[in-house]
Amino acid sequence: MTSRMGIDEDSGETKGGMWDLDQKLDQPMDEEAGRLKNMYREKKFSALLLLRLAFQSLGVVYGDLGTSPLYVFYNTFPHGIDDTEDVIGALSLIIYSLTLIPLLKYVFIVCRANDNGQGGTFALYSLLCRHAKIKTIPNQHRTDEELTTYSRSTFHEHSFAAKTKRWLEAYPFRKNSLLILVVIGTCTVIGDGILTPAISVLSASGGIKVDHPKMSNDVVVVVAVIILVGLFSLQHYGTDRVGWLFAPVVLLWFLLVGGIGIFNIWKYDSSVLRAFSPVYIYRYFRRRKMEGWTSLGGIMLSITGTEALFADLAHFPVSAIQLAFTVIVFPCLLLTYTGQAAYLMQNKEHVVDAFYRSIPDSIYWPVFVIATLAAIVASQATISATFSIIKQALAHGCFPRVKVVHTSKKFLGQIYIPDINWILMVLCIAVTAGFRNQSQIGNAYGTAVVIVMLVTTFLMTLIMLLVWRCHWVLVLLFTVLSLVVECTYFSAVLFKVDQGGWVPLVIAAAFLVIMYVWHYGTVKRYEFEMHSKVSMAWILGLGPSLGLVRVPGIGLVYTELASGVPHIFSHFITNLPAVHSVVVFVCVKYLPVYTVPEDERFLVKRIGPKNFHMFRCVARYGYKDLHKKDEEFEKKLFDNLFLFVRLENMMEGCSDSDEYSLYGQQTQNSADYLLRNNGNLTTANNDFTCSTVDSIIPVKSTNQGNSTVTSSGRESSQAEVDEMEFLIRCRDAGVVHILGNTIVRARRDSRFYKKIAIDYIYAFLRKICRENSVIFNVPHESLLNVGQIFYV
Repeated sequence: MTSRMGIDEDSGETKGGMWDLDQKLDQPMDEEAGRLKNMYREKKFSALLLLRLAFQSLGVVYGDLGTSPLYVFYNTFPHGIDDTEDVIGALSLIIYSLTLIPLLKYVFIVCRANDNGQGGTFALYSLLCRHAKIKTIPNQHRTDEELTTYSRSTFHEHSFAAKTKRWLEAYPFRKNSLLILVVIGTCTVIGDGILTPAISVLSASGGIKVDHPKMSNDVVVVVAVIILVGLFSLQHYGTDRVGWLFAPVVLLWFLLVGGIGIFNIWKYDSSVLRAFSPVYIYRYFRRRKMEGWTSLGGIMLSITGTEALFADLAHFPVSAIQLAFTVIVFPCLLLTYTGQAAYLMQNKEHVVDAFYRSIPDSIYWPVFVIATLAAIVASQATISATFSIIKQALAHGCFPRVKVVHTSKKFLGQIYIPDINWILMVLCIAVTAGFRNQSQIGNAYGTAVVIVMLVTTFLMTLIMLLVWRCHWVLVLLFTVLSLVVECTYFSAVLFKVDQGGWVPLVIAAAFLVIMYVWHYGTVKRYEFEMHSKVSMAWILGLGPSLGLVRVPGIGLVYTELASGVPHIFSHFITNLPAVHSVVVFVCVKYLPVYTVPEDERFLVKRIGPKNFHMFRCVARYGYKDLHKKDEEFEKKLFDNLFLFVRLENMMEGCSDSDEYSLYGQQTQNSADYLLRNNGNLTTANNDFTCSTVDSIIPVKSTNQGNSTVTSSGRESSQAEVDEMEFLIRCRDAGVVHILGNTIVRARRDSRFYKKIAIDYIYAFLRKICRENSVIFNVPHESLLNVGQIFYV
């Protein structure tokens, strides 16, 4: 066995004869990736579809922002209003917070940093992974960069972006620190998914007490819990259906609160419009001093839901979200906050339930019903965002394997994760019943939101440098302005950690431990497999029979390695008396891209001489892609395998070179290759034509002598037919899926915290997460588990 860590693609060092042998018999897939590259275009949306999606986005994305008026003024003035001028100052803070953070920063800047329509902290991390070698699992290969969805910028060696890139790549500590930052952002989004339903539904339900002041708070809590159970039970219908159900409610809500705001400005005090002058912010802090500073924790709640807006980009295109925000959401929010402020100028004692008190009596109950429904929708925004961001974390190896259900055939970003849904529900009910007070939940909520915003700001700084290549002055301006606003809010919420603000910190810490330990265990397992790869010399020494009886059938050996023969295979053939006639090493690899087009998904290569009948197939996925059912995955794998064999034999008909490169042009009108299947003709998965000599480009052989074109077409054609028939017979004899059932243990000399992380936390997570056989839908009768223990 060999202990090498991997192949250094760019190094020119002499690796030795063993490395050369491995490279010659188990070549990288450069030419395969080049052959598959095609022109992939993201779907463009028509104007009508854009309007429809903008309408739907109201029901999924903006509910959280839209229901903030229910509780902002109460959380800003929990001890009452002393001076009506304070209302003007608070309103001015709300107006400029809404303008600077959701409108300018997120809708028009951060949303542009999406990864082909995907939002959230892990989407930003994926963008960075494509522009710098910062991914902590070292399974990248240069062929991955040839994907049409693997878009990235190049920059001059002496540019500031290049210096930043080298600084990030220099030490593993910096890569790990960046990943931890991303994971913290993800954990606090999950915390949002718990706190938003709690505060929104509890605040809406509290409207019952306005009309019935003597009603017990327990009744309000029970009503809120019943609503929450119903909300989480609806999630399996999917974002598309839920969006159509909720969008009319939210549109009506925004129009109602906007209209009520106009009415209140006209009826009570139109002088509140002077709050649009930022001078009143200065006067507010000068007058209230430290009390005004801590009240920023309540003002902060006016922009909650902004991070969910970005994370929910996977569900809707950026243009639809921008359209809905600028035309409906932003104007209506300004009107409703201004209207509430006008009411409070004359009724400052009603600050506890300012929203419901400011509603005209004639429409109170209809607005209460709409408010309750809108609160449910607000919860939908963060639940959808949580699903999206966990799916992205899964693809990066940062979350235990869970079931992901795609709920829409049109939009792959719309997903539902059952396990996470029920965990969120239980935690949400616990928070609601435990606090029973929207003020304390509001303090917790503000802490979670500001942490996510700070993480996004740091990531956006790197995006602007590495991806957008902005001038450093612009980057500095964006970063400083964002940090000034967000750090100001952060300093305010720190004062409320003991008043409920500890909740999101505890939730985030728990998920951080789970995600980081899972990622750490995954990396260590991958590094062990890289160290334990089997050398080609050992495989060749066994001979074509591999030292065993070759029985009819095809063995699909699943491995995380994209190159080399995994340790599991040596363990398999040294413990069993027989092996299948054809062995295919299958590597399912996630790339830092949102999707891999179907025609670029599979790469196939032969390992060793022909008579060994060993192949490698790498199936590449993006974090938005979904695994097809096993039958379809298996069919596509064999289609690509058969296509490879045909092209390989064609190559031999053109050249006597042992090393070859296969190129072809793919066009819409190209003819399908026909493959023999039990006497019938079936078409291969890929449209591929190789009609001229130019389509096959031989690479110079390492053997001595000249490479000449021979007229051995008939011989190669016969060899092709023979191998094709052999492969088809083996497939018909049976396909067995061989998976490694690995147990990871910490070495005896490891530190105690590593033993706790690997032997207990990681082992527990591996035990409760989904098995690979379930993910690939492998039939139980076709499954063969090979057990082994790794000490890391």
